[in-house]
Amino acid sequence: MDKRRTEKNDENSASERPTLKTLAFMTGLGVTTVSRALKDAPEIGAETRRRVQLVAKQIGYRPNRAGVRLRTGRTNVISLVLNTEREIMSFVSDIIYGVSEVLADTPYHLIVTPYSRSQDPLDPIRYLVETGSADGVIISRTQPNDARARYLLEHGIPFATHGRTDMGLVHPYHDFDNHAFAVEAVRRLASMGRRKLALLAPPVGLTYHGHTVNGFADALSEVGASEIPFSTVSIDHSIEQIRTRTAQLMRRDIRPDGIVSSAAAATLALVAGIEDAGFKLGRDVDIVSKQSSDLLHLFRPELLIVNENFRLAGSELARSVLGWIGGSAPGSLQSLSVPSEVLAYKRSMA
Repeated sequence: MDKRRTEKNDENSASERPTLKTLAFMTGLGVTTVSRALKDAPEIGAETRRRVQLVAKQIGYRPNRAGVRLRTGRTNVISLVLNTEREIMSFVSDIIYGVSEVLADTPYHLIVTPYSRSQDPLDPIRYLVETGSADGVIISRTQPNDARARYLLEHGIPFATHGRTDMGLVHPYHDFDNHAFAVEAVRRLASMGRRKLALLAPPVGLTYHGHTVNGFADALSEVGASEIPFSTVSIDHSIEQIRTRTAQLMRRDIRPDGIVSSAAAATLALVAGIEDAGFKLGRDVDIVSKQSSDLLHLFRPELLIVNENFRLAGSELARSVLGWIGGSAPGSLQSLSVPSEVLAYKRSMA
């Protein structure tokens, strides 16, 4: 008896969901007019479009995605593919916010497609393509020769990469200028009299590793500083690993008096390692670090900061994918963020 009641309630719930006919009845318009108004069709007057869309929002109307797919061949889905073991939460939340903000006023919905370290990064891309689960894809942790980008290009799926490739193939992307970041970081440290500099870099294999390392080397040559090698860890290592190896680095006879860090979470470990070795931030060594949320100065106001805006990245990536779906040339859907100035919170608060 309970099972029959539950099934009946489910049927009633489904039948009570607002439909195009519901909207047509409530607005006094035809179903075809309502449908076109929801799609912002130019032949429908602006006031009619506004009224239909307002009523749709008020009653919670949502298009039936299965029906949309049957009629148009589209899913109205954009997939954000993320490595759940590698991406830190500030990145995930900010980039999702940025993507969602752009999609909010469109028919498209965001789904997050996760994968883990044990998987081939191409696996979730194959799944999305083979099942037709999304109209567009956003990928991160981009490599110079990225098999995922090549696969999506070969299968004609609109996509954008967070970071650039180096395959000689044109596709949309949004990137942060990590070469410029490293150059500005080294220049700032050199202006403070720091001459022995170390770099905590992104992981080898990702495109922005090369950009960061090259910028660091170019700037060292420009300012006449020397590099203290620190290649035993990257920002992908655990907090404890970075902390331990930073302490080892600082206990060497020749140790850095300035460090460039490519990620805020890694910077927390750097500071802990420096202090474990008995040294003081701002006196014995200075750090210039990237951050995506305005928090590092609360941890140590001596830190020098360059901001990277992941919400902007999410917004730009969403616009790029939608642009490609809408027929724009992929080469016109590329953007590069310029680093902010190096911020010294302790000095600005003094």
